[in-house]
Formats: sequence, C-alpha cells, structure tokens
Amino acid sequence: MSAYVIGLTGGIGSGKSAASDFLSTKGIDIIDADIVAREVVAPGSECLLAIKNRFGDDVMMADGGLDRKALRDIVFSDEQQKQWLNQLLHPAIRTRILQQLEASRSAYVVLAAPLLLENGLDQYCDRVLVIDIPESLQVARTVKRDNSEPQQVEAIMAAQLNRSQRLQKADDVVVNDGDLDNLHQQLNQLDKNYRLAANRSG
Repeated sequence: MSAYVIGLTGGIGSGKSAASDFLSTKGIDIIDADIVAREVVAPGSECLLAIKNRFGDDVMMADGGLDRKALRDIVFSDEQQKQWLNQLLHPAIRTRILQQLEASRSAYVVLAAPLLLENGLDQYCDRVLVIDIPESLQVARTVKRDNSEPQQVEAIMAAQLNRSQRLQKADDVVVNDGDLDNLHQQLNQLDKNYRLAANRSG
C-alpha cells in the first residue's frame, strides 16, 4: 500500500478532474470516488439488484444498467429514499476505496472525492488538498461544461460544504482561477512536497 494518502476535493466546477489527471501523469495512482460509485452499481452487482427491487424498472436502462438520472430525480426530492440509497451505497463504496488504497503502489496515492469531507473519507488521508475557486466561477464553469441551468448548479453547491468550511479543513489549497499552466505549476510543487513527506513517513 502507498503509505501516504492525499485526499483531493473541491466544489463542483473547481477543476478536481484536471488536477487528478495531471497528478496521474506523474505516475501517481488516483482513486476516484465517482468511478467507484459507478462500479458498485454495475450490472450484476448486489447494489444494483437492491436498487431495482426498491424502485423497479423505472430506474433501469434497456441494457440492464442503472438510469442514474432517473434515480437522482427520485432521491433528490425524497429525503427518505435518499437516506436509504446512501445507507446502501456508502459502505460498498468505502469498502472498495479501502481495497484500492491497499493495492496502490505509487509514491503516494490520491483519493479524489467531491464529498471527501462530507462523507468522512478524510479520515483515511494524511493530507487534504482543496482545489479552490470563487463560487461565481464555479457556477459559470459548470453551466458551460454541463450545459445546465445556474439554479441546478447552485442546488448542487448547497448540498456540499460551503467554500469557507472546505478551506478550514484543507491542509493544502490550490487556487484554480487561472489557466491550466498555472494549475500545473502549483501541483508540480505539491507533488515534490508529497513525495518528500511520503519518504519521511515510510
């Protein structure tokens, strides 16, 4: 196992994926909680069967996969259903994340999760790296990227920790309000720091 774990998070539209993509080019293992969340509901999985039994064919695609949008529409407006889904998925996601952390062999490992702090995943991390941008820029970038309405983006932001709460929990902050070169320069320095810290802790 890579003994040193960096938790990578940030609000929607902050550039978490761009940051983890860059660190992966440095040979660092990236464990992406969003990908893990898709894996635990893959066709044939126990979680998908439980979801189908509860919600029926309305949340299933023709190919046997999960219709994530249909499910999201149901749970977003029903707190009880949302709690049921979280109780089903969170333990399965956590188990798989811990297995992947155990299997990692890179100099250090990055656990990338939009809800790293909200879901308590930072307990498995040595440091928390927050990608930070002003909230107005979060909205503008996400609207452009996803072709969504500003109100939708603001609703998602409201379900996440607010910016000041996130920054309070950060060990390291990368401000991503410039171009990719600027982002990469900041991450380059952190990559060096993390390798040194991992060597010392190892």
